[in-house]
Amino acid sequence: YQLLYMRGVPAYAAVSETVEQVRAQVGPGPTSLVNAVLRQVDRNGDGLEHFPDFDADPLAFLESWGSHPRWLLERWLTRWKPDDVRRLVEADNRRPGTYLLPLGTDALEGAATLEAAGLHAEAVGEGTGSLRLGEGVTPAAALAALPRTVVQDPATSLVSRYADVPRGTKVADLCAAPGGKVLAVADRPVYTLAADRSESRLLMVKENARRVGVPLGLVVADARHPPLRGVDVILLDAPCSGTGTLARRPDARWRLEPESVRELVEVQRDMLRASAEVLGEGGLLVYSTCSLETEENEEQIEAFLTSHREFRIEATDAVPSRYLDSAGQLSVTPQGSGFDGAFAARLRKVG
Repeated sequence: YQLLYMRGVPAYAAVSETVEQVRAQVGPGPTSLVNAVLRQVDRNGDGLEHFPDFDADPLAFLESWGSHPRWLLERWLTRWKPDDVRRLVEADNRRPGTYLLPLGTDALEGAATLEAAGLHAEAVGEGTGSLRLGEGVTPAAALAALPRTVVQDPATSLVSRYADVPRGTKVADLCAAPGGKVLAVADRPVYTLAADRSESRLLMVKENARRVGVPLGLVVADARHPPLRGVDVILLDAPCSGTGTLARRPDARWRLEPESVRELVEVQRDMLRASAEVLGEGGLLVYSTCSLETEENEEQIEAFLTSHREFRIEATDAVPSRYLDSAGQLSVTPQGSGFDGAFAARLRKVG
């Protein structure tokens, strides 16, 4: 990285320091090889001519140049054209922007408040209500100038808007940490409960709620065994593979395995079943993930509706139609939006 992208580090220093780190960690054995490889990298650079040809072998190109695991690319290439997957990989490899969601005010007013404090930000638009911070503006500085704000990618803001929580209801967020989604909708309910199985993460929700001045009920609880009954609205931001947020978690792509998705699908299924049991008649269940995988999203909802005939998908016009699929579910992809990836389904209990 120093050789290819950090122009302020002289090549001899980058090579020498790395060789010495290898020597200190594993001994002198591989130092000659490391030295030779790094000097070759310094001479040859990182041009596309060093990688497989995209048109001839898109999988090999995206695996090597794109630095993504082969199994994940194979999944994506069965769903999207190679050019679309390339745009997704490029989105994953870019440094993501920093976004805020102002609470109690719109994005233009929030941007004006920040500009008055000498902090540049721009309204994102696209029905998100979000702001993108300018270069060099830190979240800490922005939150100090605009306290009633949460740090949140526009895709997450779209999930909150898609939830379209009715006013005057009792709402429970069963996987609430760090609290962005539940705080974004907390101006509508008469009571809001935030639950999470991790006490330390629930403390993050508590601190964020205190900072923005939003009252929440808080409880440490496992979403597979929610300690409540007869709730009007349940928000279930389920644990997932997170393949829509790989730009923000570059290491996650290498920690994921194919079986990870299968294991998570089982957890999500258990959470959906438990949510259905505690939701009141006529209630609304909003299931969401930051995954791009169909098993965690569309297929998960299809299986749920098959086994729970009392539910149906209820569409909403609270978000632009471009983010809705033919069934009325929210579907946001990095290659299509420039944001993180997100999925959500509004499920109404009608029987």
